[in-house]
Amino acid sequence: MNAAAPVTPATPEPMDIVVRRLPAAASTWNADTWTVECVIATSGAGVSRYDERGEYVEILSLENQSWPSQIPLLDAHRRGSMDNVLGSVDTLRVVGGELLGRATLSRHHPLSQRIAADLGDGHRFSASIGYITLASREQANPSTKRREKIATRIDLLEASLVVLPADRLAGTRSHSMTANPAPVEQPVTPPALAPVVTAPPVQERAAGANIEIADRAAVNGEIRSIARLSGLDQTWIDGQIDANANADHARQAAFAALGTRAAPAGTVRNATISIGADHTDPELRVRHVGEALFARHNPGHQLSEPARPFFGLSTLDIARDSLRLRGMATTGLSAATIVERALHSTSDFPLILGDTIGRTLRESYRAAPSGLKMLARKTTARDFRSQHRLQLSEGPRLLPVVEGGEFKSGTLAEAKESYKLNTWGRIITISRQAIVNDDLGAFVDFARRMGQAAAATEAQILIDLLISNSANGPTMSDGNALFHTSHGNKAATGTAITVASLSVARAAMRKQVGLTGESIDTAPRYLLVGPDKETEAEQLLTVLNPNSPADTNPFAGKLALAVDARLTGNRWYVSADPATVDGLEYAYLEGEEGVVIETKAGFEVDGVQTKARVDFGAGFVDWRGWYVNAGA
Repeated sequence: MNAAAPVTPATPEPMDIVVRRLPAAASTWNADTWTVECVIATSGAGVSRYDERGEYVEILSLENQSWPSQIPLLDAHRRGSMDNVLGSVDTLRVVGGELLGRATLSRHHPLSQRIAADLGDGHRFSASIGYITLASREQANPSTKRREKIATRIDLLEASLVVLPADRLAGTRSHSMTANPAPVEQPVTPPALAPVVTAPPVQERAAGANIEIADRAAVNGEIRSIARLSGLDQTWIDGQIDANANADHARQAAFAALGTRAAPAGTVRNATISIGADHTDPELRVRHVGEALFARHNPGHQLSEPARPFFGLSTLDIARDSLRLRGMATTGLSAATIVERALHSTSDFPLILGDTIGRTLRESYRAAPSGLKMLARKTTARDFRSQHRLQLSEGPRLLPVVEGGEFKSGTLAEAKESYKLNTWGRIITISRQAIVNDDLGAFVDFARRMGQAAAATEAQILIDLLISNSANGPTMSDGNALFHTSHGNKAATGTAITVASLSVARAAMRKQVGLTGESIDTAPRYLLVGPDKETEAEQLLTVLNPNSPADTNPFAGKLALAVDARLTGNRWYVSADPATVDGLEYAYLEGEEGVVIETKAGFEVDGVQTKARVDFGAGFVDWRGWYVNAGA
């Protein structure tokens, strides 16, 4: 006896939302609560679907499923607007192979009000559900020899009230409801390679011929509306009208068309609240598949729920899936050909690889911070021109105003410091051979080192600025170095880090004055040292229980220690909090903070090229928040 096939995550497919429609029975309408009991799904019926191996039959299993506490009730699966929400469905449970739910109609929706009146008059309505298959079990049907996938885990998105049912087992329910013939299911999408619109069945056309002729203009208008909302052109509209499609068929065809192309450049993408995971949105798919590929090389990464279905896919699997989502056949193609087409077509494959490299690079970049950055203020710059920072003096003091007297005007003095952004970058190339061999480890490791190098570049820029000009710092707008006796922020002689030397530093900072001579009361916040002075600084800042008041350490718990391995020698610094006092400042280009990643398919180089770029600049905008001691 053959063992049962294991349950595996379902391969995401274009617009992988299945619709099952079921007809009505007599109403259990409650006019007081505006609720009605519904059968919204049944178990066991099959629907034809397609993957890279061809056609298969999907069968919905209702056993061991996890149902949401509530789902929206829509008008005929129209998901594009809140105007189409008729209410909600809750109390979901499975009884006798049927998924039952209680539908509550909105009292404020005009269509819901009409439906409520019709239900009160005894009219029937059909129910339908839309869901995404998350996991399935594959088997071969012993009778038909066709492949079957049992949908063992689904994400139920919504229920709808529809006009023309295809399944005769669900709808608004009566207390005397009995079994009916087995349901027939309809998927939203036809195969990705052939999103062809077919006319309704002959019996359906015959029964509704008069209505279709009378309402053809209205149907055509709705087809045009569907096309406009979906970004589809006139050729698509003409095809639907020529095929005599009704609104439901046109809507299904629109879903199929959206699943076989990327989002068009230059269109407006509206932010929406979505239910469940969407594996077809190009931007989301790049992010989720890139995260799954990243997790293969970073076992400690906690995968997000939308990325889980893609975990375990090889780079070749991802390339094949990217082509299939664009409606391109891969059956019979070699691995090298699949990779080559995925790289040079309009697929999202290069972007997925770039996302993986970018995640690795950014993670290592964030994991290698600079000790000196703690003492600097972060900001942004709008362009690459010199960034000028105005230092305004303290506001003029208030003067007494006698009764009936005038208020006197004051002025603000200003000084000007500046710095500018520069660009640093590097390119990583992933060869076609490495992609075919599913060997991205070396490139991921290189990206990790590049991220560390980007962080080190920023840190070195800050250190070079601090120790420039013979360790006196950059020249300020007054013509003197950052650390200068005229600025009152440089110790006359080098000393060790002691309570006495720190007291001198604190007093010097407290005595700093503004541009017009007013006191600004600068308080020290950080002690910055290199590795040679780290232990000495730690000992001084440690809280001890003194035997006498003379042994009390006044700086314990008041100064934060910052250590930067790039600082050498005995020199040590004290700085104020950059959030309150101007001093060291660094900036990124506005909208591109940190490492920016760009990816494209290589032309000169056969593979994928990922460029990492940092637009970064730094400068001292004031000396009053810093103090230096040459050490001993």
